[in-house]
Amino acid sequence: MLSEALSAEGRSDPIELIEIKDEADIQRWKFIGSPTIRFNGIDPFDQGTSNLGMECRVFKTADGLIGWPTRAMLVEALKRMTR
Repeated sequence: MLSEALSAEGRSDPIELIEIKDEADIQRWKFIGSPTIRFNGIDPFDQGTSNLGMECRVFKTADGLIGWPTRAMLVEALKRMTR
C-alpha cells in the first residue's frame, strides 16, 4: 500500500522495514504498534494518545476502523509531510 501511495505521488523513496522483536526494540524505535509508518522519522497517524508497546493499531476511515491506513490516507499523509 505504501509503495502504491509513493508511486501515486511520483516518488520512489526507499522503504525501510524494521523488525520489532522485544522491549528494547520498542523503546529504541518508540514503537506504538503495528503498523507504524514514519516519513522522515515522523508518524503522521500518531494522535499523541498512544502508548509504546507490541500492539495492533487501528485507523479511522470513512468505512470504520481498520488495521492499516488506506492508500488515500497514505497519499494525504505524504502530501502533508512534504509541504
